[in-house]
Amino acid sequence: MTQRRRGRVLVPAAALFFVLLLALGTWQVQRLAWKRELIARVDARVTATPIDAPGRAAWPSVTAERAEYQRVTLQGRFLTDKAALVQATTDLGAGFWLLTPLARPDGSVVWVNRGFLPPQAREPSARGWAEPTGTVDVVGLLRITEPKGAFLRHNDPAADRWYSRDIAALTAARGLPAADTAPYFVDAARDPQQAEGTWPVGGLTVIRFPNNHLMYAITWYGMALLLVVGLVYAWRRGALGPDDDNPAR
Repeated sequence: MTQRRRGRVLVPAAALFFVLLLALGTWQVQRLAWKRELIARVDARVTATPIDAPGRAAWPSVTAERAEYQRVTLQGRFLTDKAALVQATTDLGAGFWLLTPLARPDGSVVWVNRGFLPPQAREPSARGWAEPTGTVDVVGLLRITEPKGAFLRHNDPAADRWYSRDIAALTAARGLPAADTAPYFVDAARDPQQAEGTWPVGGLTVIRFPNNHLMYAITWYGMALLLVVGLVYAWRRGALGPDDDNPAR
């Protein structure tokens, strides 16, 4: 292929690739702005004064964007006979989340993640303190249901094996009325009156949003710049110059 023909092919292809790289870089800049806004919004929620957990009328509007990680408060009675253990890995090691439905005074039910249990504390008698009875007050973070299961592991309600906090499936498995059960759950904060060495341990919610968009944007824009530098270098070297068969003398 002659230099001129090579230039006719490479220059348009390089221009198209340059536009693509700029588009990818700009997209990452937009994603960076979105991620920063998300982080700021969640930070504001987790430090805000707790509000009442959404009631029935508000359930349809409870979404991750609108409500997840909002500090909430609710009152009711734990249905401890319908609790479920969901496999978990935390800063305290591997074990289980103890999820227990809370019956509220208005007849609705909200699942509460009361905290982490190590394997040796599966049985209530091994937890170091008595199950709560009567009306309790719960403060925690509103969380969105986790359908189906974890990566490569699906919930098995028939065997009572749970790998994610799938509220609809837990509700059905425990025979609770779906229409009266909130579609979200609450990660309970640690009880300040709980003695050390007793279980479950609440307040272990991990909030982490990977934010590598600036690095990605710099990478795409850097590649676009290198492409331009490469084209200029090739042009100055004559690689994209006049046809070799008819050189200008």
